[in-house]
Amino acid sequence: MLKKLFLLAVLVTAFVSCKSKKAFNLSEDITAKEQSLEPDIKATEEAVGRYGAAQQFDSVAYVSEKMEKKVQTKIDEIEAMKVPDATGAQEFHDEAVVYFKFIKKMYTGYKNVGLAKTDEERQAIAVDLQKLVDEKNDVMVRMQAAQRKYADANGFKIK
Repeated sequence: MLKKLFLLAVLVTAFVSCKSKKAFNLSEDITAKEQSLEPDIKATEEAVGRYGAAQQFDSVAYVSEKMEKKVQTKIDEIEAMKVPDATGAQEFHDEAVVYFKFIKKMYTGYKNVGLAKTDEERQAIAVDLQKLVDEKNDVMVRMQAAQRKYADANGFKIK
């Protein structure tokens, strides 16, 4: 009888451990996708600033569209991920998609500034883009909160 209880305890522990590992892997995979974009984001932001200051709006549109496509690739990868059967996994996954779509929307805004035909049109788009940029921190905080809640519910720490 004691051997059966011990075996059952080992199996339950293994199952929970496996579930926690899958939960951890989802978090790590999404974080890795975000981090893989950081050098491109930095380079694109610098280029947009440089081209914007020089009023080279076709170049603003070009570099922004490249970044927009890179972010869309990450969105497609995240949407294709198998979401583990873990507490809060779907919510975290969904918040990550919202976050990446938000980042993409910012680059779409930059691209639209570059493609604008007149200074008035460019200014109107820039005003809308600034409102979007002002929301960035809130979107990031929501995703990070969902990730912390997910980690807490599944017994792992975020690196």
